[in-house]
Amino acid sequence: MALPSEVANPHEMTNRMGCHVATIMPIVRRVRWILTETEKENGEEQTMTQTFTGKVALVTGGSRGIGAATARALAEEGADVAVSYTDPASTTKAEAIVSELREKGVRAVAFRADQADPVQVAGLIEQVVEHFGHLDILVNNAGILVFGNVNDPERDETKFARLMAVNLAGVATAVQAAARVMGEGGRIISVGSWFASRVGTTGLADYSATKAAVAGYTRGWARDLGPRGITVNVVQPGAIDTDMNPAQSPFSASLLPTIALGRYGRPEEIAAAIVFLASPAASYITGTTITIDGGLLA
Repeated sequence: MALPSEVANPHEMTNRMGCHVATIMPIVRRVRWILTETEKENGEEQTMTQTFTGKVALVTGGSRGIGAATARALAEEGADVAVSYTDPASTTKAEAIVSELREKGVRAVAFRADQADPVQVAGLIEQVVEHFGHLDILVNNAGILVFGNVNDPERDETKFARLMAVNLAGVATAVQAAARVMGEGGRIISVGSWFASRVGTTGLADYSATKAAVAGYTRGWARDLGPRGITVNVVQPGAIDTDMNPAQSPFSASLLPTIALGRYGRPEEIAAAIVFLASPAASYITGTTITIDGGLLA
């Protein structure tokens, strides 16, 4: 199960892509080689790191798990990075990530914003632009998980409403706000879940619906923003080893046998795919869902 990295505080007209963990890293290495060789032909030794220099990325829910790994990966490639978080309890973690990113030689900042509040989400984009001057890459990673069976007569409608607000409306608001300030070459990448394609157990219909909706929205947004040279894609993690979904949890005993590679994925493996989609090498990929699940859905 791919749980969001920031919980409560933290395929298909023309393009569809299935990609497993085993193929992502070779792709990224190949991309690095192609970019380097191209620059050599032009008489310049330019790497992907230099390619991202001057780019600004926002990673929502960036204080932990996949979000933190993505922030690190983007910074390693030269991007200036803003991370957001919801719960005040995550302030220390967010500040630690920012310090770590700055040690890589890039600019970094953390902003607190409630992903369920459209005013705060739109304001987050404004803060990033005010701080850095522009925004080039948006990674919609913040999300929450709420269990709820349709048969439950005591279903918590407040939790349901927040689930929809964070996982769906919050993403839509962020995309709309980012689209207003992004220029050609902008990248929007959302972190979905394998549950968008298959509901693996009871009580996850609502959560799965939010992730499926984001995948659907992404195809539409790709059409809307394509004429402006902005790409929009989704990565759908499978079982990833994070503090919210540890590989040693009781649930893993039943899930591991269904994964072709026989192990949980690492946050860095999801981050690698996001970095690829943010790179110039992915300029012709849009409206696509990349599933990174170790063969869980094979």
